Amino acid sequence: MEPEVIPAILVKRKEDLLERIERVRGKARSIHIDVMDNEFVPNKTVGPDDFAGLPSGFDYEFHWMVKNPEQWIAKVNGNHLHVVHIEAVTDWEAVKRACKKVGGRLGIAISPHTPVDRLEPVAGDVQMIIVMGVVPGFSGQKYIPQVEGRISELKRRYPKIAIEVDGGIEPSTAGRARAAGADRLAAASAIYAQPDAGKAIEDIRNAAKKKLNAPDPHDKK
Repeated sequence: MEPEVIPAILVKRKEDLLERIERVRGKARSIHIDVMDNEFVPNKTVGPDDFAGLPSGFDYEFHWMVKNPEQWIAKVNGNHLHVVHIEAVTDWEAVKRACKKVGGRLGIAISPHTPVDRLEPVAGDVQMIIVMGVVPGFSGQKYIPQVEGRISELKRRYPKIAIEVDGGIEPSTAGRARAAGADRLAAASAIYAQPDAGKAIEDIRNAAKKKLNAPDPHDKK
């Protein structure tokens, strides 16, 4: 299956959020919106008050890098994907209730240095796992290659759950993440720092496909 490349948006103003959404209209099916509270991570971004009337035509996934994520989820109605960090969860049942009440779907994210075993108690409740390719908090960070082992391990453990990699994804890293088992690749600066966001998405997708389809030089004929 062809990897899905998802524009990730990390901004502080609704005007910038809307502008970035429109820049990828017709080029992407899904939009990944980073939400930070300056507590769980040292940065602050757009929040629930900015999400009323988001443009139609996209599937939205909200990446909640916040403390008490259930309180944030409760403010956003609709069939959206809500991804919370396992490190921020203190009451998983409350998170599940909040997501169900607003009609959403649930995902879980894990930071680079958190043991993957932390996901075991919640994996049966989620549709997607986000493996962070960087320490969460800021856009433009360098990809951590060691996360590829985590991607492969999670794909082996949970083959029916979509695996998304967020952070450090660009043409030079997309193939590596994809080959490790990622189904979805979220990219922010690699898309929005380019003059043509649509071409940037295509470049990442093609890099992932090329690396995945290339013959392994270690294979013996």
